[in-house]
Amino acid sequence: MGDVRQVQITFDCADPEALSRFWAATLGYTNPGPPGQETSDGQDVFGAWHSFLASVGVPEDQWNSASAAQDPDGVGPRLFFQRVPEGKSAKNRVHLDVRAAPGLEGDQRMAALEAECERLVALGATRGERFEPAPPMSAGFIVMADPEGNEFCLD
Repeated sequence: MGDVRQVQITFDCADPEALSRFWAATLGYTNPGPPGQETSDGQDVFGAWHSFLASVGVPEDQWNSASAAQDPDGVGPRLFFQRVPEGKSAKNRVHLDVRAAPGLEGDQRMAALEAECERLVALGATRGERFEPAPPMSAGFIVMADPEGNEFCLD
């Protein structure tokens, strides 16, 4: 057997800070602070990053060139967001499935997915199509898009 590898998921995007805030809120992740600096609860981690980047001489127009979100328990994959000049031009070939209703079935599951959909729309997501349960292969899911149009599913 080979060694298990950790995975980082990288998003090309226009606004790394905004997209990392969205995904951190979606997944219950945190946005890590600058190297060697502890950030306290309630502190604006991006303000800390801006101060850090200014102190090491990074020009202000480059401050939002990258960002990250990570599982505070270190279990889920780290998400990395990098600014690119081109916009999104086609459907994702890979997407995230956000497990918003583990262990639930039928109407209870779909109600949980609808509640999570409503929360994420308030954070800037866009709702897509709802797929009803079709046992045994599908328990039902909702297609969504993040604020930059990257598709994902609530399932």
